[in-house]
Amino acid sequence: MVAQSCRDTCLGDIMTTISTDRSLRLILGSGSPRRLELLAQIGVTPFAVRPPDIDEEPRKAELPRDYVNRIAREKAAVVEAELDDVVLCADTSVALGRRILGKPADVGQAAEFLHALSGRRHKVITAVSVKRGDLIWVCDVQTAVSFKRLSDAEVNWYLATGDWQGKAGGYGIQGPASVFIPWTNGSFHAVMGLPLPETAALLTAAGYPLFGGAP
Repeated sequence: MVAQSCRDTCLGDIMTTISTDRSLRLILGSGSPRRLELLAQIGVTPFAVRPPDIDEEPRKAELPRDYVNRIAREKAAVVEAELDDVVLCADTSVALGRRILGKPADVGQAAEFLHALSGRRHKVITAVSVKRGDLIWVCDVQTAVSFKRLSDAEVNWYLATGDWQGKAGGYGIQGPASVFIPWTNGSFHAVMGLPLPETAALLTAAGYPLFGGAP
């Protein structure tokens, strides 16, 4: 399987593109309801949803950006698909310096993450991968996010909402945690889990008829 990285050129210089085929079916390799919602914003409904089951443990000394791109690529590689399918996967992690904050295992770890993010800036990195046949395209988007200094009462209030569950870094920017975030620089959609311009570019590169195409 051939993997192509376009981490810095997603919107303007896809290395290989395939002609549009209106018969292609989209397989979403993610169980995230937020990614389904974001796809719906651009009029896309997957033919099937097939969350991949892979080991997402970071490798020793693996940097956050390398980690996210690797996981997105590995997710796409294992999703079962036919020749007329296009597979879309993504992975999102919070990077606090070189530390990778994934999805908290429990409320205690979610509290640990929130206290670590309190009063600091961090990066949210989302990598998108698209597979068609033996080709995999991968692209990542980095967004800077600033948290206000959190009191114990604010942390406990947020944990009680349950919104931290299943979210990288233990928070969701589109939910109650938005009151903790006075500043961002980058893609709001990427922090939610799927950067839409870059996703559209990769789907188009793979020949998916996102914007129509030749009849």
